[in-house]
Amino acid sequence: MTDQTLQSRVILVTGASSGLGRHAATAFAAQGATVLLLGRHEKRLEALYDQLVEAGYPQPVVVPMDLEQATTERFEALARMIESELGRLDGLLHSASHFIKLAPLAQQQLKHWQTGFQTNVLAPFALTQACLPLLLQAPDASVLFTAEQHGLKPAAYWGGFGVSQAALVALAKTFADEHELHPRIRFNVLIPGPVASPMRGRTHPGEVGAMLRQPASLMACYCHWMGPESTGHSGEIIHP
Repeated sequence: MTDQTLQSRVILVTGASSGLGRHAATAFAAQGATVLLLGRHEKRLEALYDQLVEAGYPQPVVVPMDLEQATTERFEALARMIESELGRLDGLLHSASHFIKLAPLAQQQLKHWQTGFQTNVLAPFALTQACLPLLLQAPDASVLFTAEQHGLKPAAYWGGFGVSQAALVALAKTFADEHELHPRIRFNVLIPGPVASPMRGRTHPGEVGAMLRQPASLMACYCHWMGPESTGHSGEIIHP
């Protein structure tokens, strides 16, 4: 992608150190956005930083953070840093996710649900809440939640992971409904489906990744819903 649809925009991407988050951060930068790279693995983030700078894209910002351990205060401090250093925030992509191992509900443990919900639901809620004042100041803001298809279609053995994804979809729709009178901000859910990614490798370990849809094929869709072409569309479930 060589157009500059996201020129001068500032976009925060969680889960930017790997998988779809990494691909999306690269795609946003290629379209002219200044990207904040949030993730647990600082070395991977720094490697991506170097890659984006070497490509001649706008200088990104590395934000090492473990969403499982993050607090409201950390998120609020991040929002203040963005305002102080960059002066604006135009987009937020929630791509980080914690997988809860598939098993019958009778065998799943509360501690695993708590960890999964912290990363998959509570962190997206608190981070969006902290960034909301900045996003509402933007002339055109987009918040995009990446979810898994079992959040829409519960199934046996998906237990805590599926329920957390259902909660994430409900969270996005609630944000959308509460801001229906604010046309300059939108909240949508993107469900990639079967795609070659680290998460897919955990949920379907027997699959051959080369036979799956590749992440690069989804990036035009990610950029569309992060950019001005999706203005006016909020509360939608997107199936690329």
